[in-house]
Amino acid sequence: MTSIAVAAANEPVAPIPLAIDLDRRKVALGDKLFHDPQLSRDGSISCASCHVLSLGGVDRRQQSIGIDGLKGDFNAPTILNSVFNFRQFWDGRVETLEEQIDGPVHDSREMDSNWPEIAAKLKADRDYRQQFRQIYARGIVPNSIRNAIATYESSLITPNSRFDRFLRGDKKSLSITEKEGYQRFQDYGCISCHQGVNLGGNMFQSFGIFGDYFADRGEINKADLGRYNVTQKESDRYVFKVPSLRNIARTSPYFHDGSVESLAEAVKIMGRYQLGRSLKPNEIDKIVQFLNTLTGELPN
Repeated sequence: MTSIAVAAANEPVAPIPLAIDLDRRKVALGDKLFHDPQLSRDGSISCASCHVLSLGGVDRRQQSIGIDGLKGDFNAPTILNSVFNFRQFWDGRVETLEEQIDGPVHDSREMDSNWPEIAAKLKADRDYRQQFRQIYARGIVPNSIRNAIATYESSLITPNSRFDRFLRGDKKSLSITEKEGYQRFQDYGCISCHQGVNLGGNMFQSFGIFGDYFADRGEINKADLGRYNVTQKESDRYVFKVPSLRNIARTSPYFHDGSVESLAEAVKIMGRYQLGRSLKPNEIDKIVQFLNTLTGELPN
């Protein structure tokens, strides 16, 4: 085992792979579909409307806006590196990217469409007919559309962040302060939920372990119930999928409710409600400086 591999193996976090082996034809077709507003009922909203790659895979709104200007319940999670999540959506109601696509397509406040309508629109386009025939034996059918989009989304990884280079053995890629921030991130317990290749996205956790975040924030709504809406189990009330911290400096506002604009404020709130700590300004600053090293390279 090389020294670089050892460096990564000794860490609770794994670097993002530099590439994923995918069918490039499917990626290209999925890219086209991802950016095509024909997937929405009125032709006004595409997947890219809420997941803007240049903005970190989000729309930077507190809640996303769908057709007819309707507002959704949640802050849009980033599409970047979503292939590494063990489940999709804040409440983790589906496992795969293919399943996730059904959500916005059918939601009356997002795309408000259905697969027969979408397939009919795509079949009217000669280029789409040709591309699908070259890749899928059944041509333009819902499963083929889902698969193409999900394959494209799987390609949206952001490797080679400074932190990834650190994990691979380049200890000079982080400054002394950033390394101190990472050490505090581990020592204070952030790493217990934010680990693995995505620094999150691989478990569920209650929001408010050492305090009642929702009572303090006020105006509790259905979206705040988290996993409870899926399972109807009392133990899942206020439980959410732990979000990835990859590219976190670029994906404000934060939390499922999009209630916090500042990364420093988000760290402060996490310290209080998840760790039971009142973090000092200099501690927060060091952790934020570490989090800034998680910004990777956008896909071409």
